[in-house]
Amino acid sequence: MHPGLIVAKLVTMVLGFLIAFQAYRGYRRSDSQSMLYLAVGFAIISFGAIVEGILFDVVGLTFHNAGTVATTIVAIGMLTILYALYGRDSKKLEE
Repeated sequence: MHPGLIVAKLVTMVLGFLIAFQAYRGYRRSDSQSMLYLAVGFAIISFGAIVEGILFDVVGLTFHNAGTVATTIVAIGMLTILYALYGRDSKKLEE
């Protein structure tokens, strides 16, 4: 993998985890399930940002298979964020 691409993927991962951390802090402050799902979704997407390179360079998967796994992980993260935005929030149901 090219050094520039490694740096770009690491920056993307760090930014994603920072967003996930802030969402988690929001969950702790507001006790909102939606914020927790948002934090988990961004954490999953952030992991998906680097997993392709790891699977290709370290594990030895083909580029196609590594890309398929990475895309699936990112899609799961996006579905989690979608649930955070449109799912039911248990705190609002209690009111």
